[in-house]
This record gives sequence, C-alpha cells and structure tokens, in this order.
Amino acid sequence: MAQVQEPDGWAPRGIDVSVPHSARIYDWWLGGKDNFAADRAMGEEFIRVIPTMRAMALENRRFVDRAVRYLVREGGIRQFLDIGTGIPTSPNLHEAAQSLAPEARVVYTDNDPIVLAHARALMTSTPAGVTRYVEGDLCEPEKLLLEQTLSDTLDLTKPVGLMLLAILMLLQDSDDPYSHVRYLMDALPSGSYLAITHPGRDFNPEAVAATVEMAVKGNIPYTPRIRSEVESFFDGWEIVEPGIVPVMAWRPDGEPPVDPYAAYYWGGVARKP
Repeated sequence: MAQVQEPDGWAPRGIDVSVPHSARIYDWWLGGKDNFAADRAMGEEFIRVIPTMRAMALENRRFVDRAVRYLVREGGIRQFLDIGTGIPTSPNLHEAAQSLAPEARVVYTDNDPIVLAHARALMTSTPAGVTRYVEGDLCEPEKLLLEQTLSDTLDLTKPVGLMLLAILMLLQDSDDPYSHVRYLMDALPSGSYLAITHPGRDFNPEAVAATVEMAVKGNIPYTPRIRSEVESFFDGWEIVEPGIVPVMAWRPDGEPPVDPYAAYYWGGVARKP
C-alpha cells in the first residue's frame, strides 16, 4: 500500500524544505510524517540503490532499544545523553529507559529546528524521571556540556550513558569526529557507557559508495566507515560483548538473525574503566 503523505507546508519559519535533510529522510524511512518532498525524493534514491534501506533503519532503532535495556538492567545507568536525537520515533530512548527505571533522566540534543519543535512537543517524561531537550552540536562538545539545561538534568559526576546513534556518519574526517567524541568521553566518570551505531562502507562497498555519491549531490554529509574505524571511537574503554558487530547481531532478542550483515550498520557499547 502506498504511504500517505501529509501536505507540505508546516515547517518552522526559516526552514528551506526544498533541500533534503538527513533527519527527515530517516524519519521517512521509518514511516514518519515529518518530512517533505525533497526528503522523500532523496530517500527514494537511496532505496533505489539499496532496496532494504527502510529495514536497515528499523534494525538501527531496534539496536537502540536493546542497548538501552542493557545499560539500565546490567550497567545500572539512570541518566542518558543522546546526541543527534533526530525526529522522535516511538519507542524513543527515554521511553525504553523509563519503562525499566521510571526515575531515569534523559537529555536529548540536536541542531535541527524541526527536531527541536517535535522533541519538545512529544518527549514527555514519567513523573519520577526527567526528559529535556538541548539545542547543541556534536562538533561543539565544549559548548554543549556547558548548557544549563544539561547540567541541571544530568549529574556528570555519576555514570552516564552517552548515545551516538547514526550521527557520526554526518561528520567527515575533516571535522575531526574522534576528537569531539573523545572530549565527551573524557568528561564522563568511570562506569559511564558509550553506545554507537554507524553505517559501514565495508558491508556492500559498491552500493554504499553509490549512496555516498548521491548524498554529496544532495549536499548531505554522509561518511560510512569500516569496522576498525568505528571501533577506534571506543579506544580506551572496555567494549561489551559481543564487540563491534552488525547491529542485528548485538544481543538480539530471541534467535540470532539468519544474516546479521543484511543491515549495513556497525553497533557497539563500551564501558569506561
């Protein structure tokens, strides 16, 4: 059945809806409505090259749910910093965390005005917990950590779950993503965790290269990385079993997937000693 789209025209003032945006493309892949014609056109181009792109986006979301459950149940984490939140898609991170630990505190950050508007409207906390949104940029970690809302919500002297989920792909190597991630990691205390998902160019190099070319033409930053490059983000921390693996293979619910390499994302979790 064809997906029904809402009429375009509801964007916040100042947003150029003629230019595709990564968060809105991702929203469309997941079946959301917070996207525009340009986003859907670019999303279709990706699907033309990789027909299972929507399923891959869903598998990434499933990893998030499993990782949060692990951090709450086995890691004892009760506060989360999610950078590059994207447009809210239920179940959101705070819903997964607070369903197990109602007192969990979550700060979402993004630099997109549409994400900001929807997050503030939809991301409501349990009475015992806290959910807040901070406008911030991964490329400015120093500024982000100084945000008053963040410091009012999270106690950075206690363990934090740092979530970088399908966001590092938006930073090119020239943006020095490793230093930005390291700054955040260094600011967190022992017992904190880092969770990352990242598209891999080593799953299907030819198809992934084609999507990179399309993203460049659409002025969308997109940098898939190979497994060893993703693993380097965790340097110095203790990687949780089963390691840096395809997201479908990271602590799956039920039976292991028949083909864990069907979703072109690497995923992993690590703990700060």
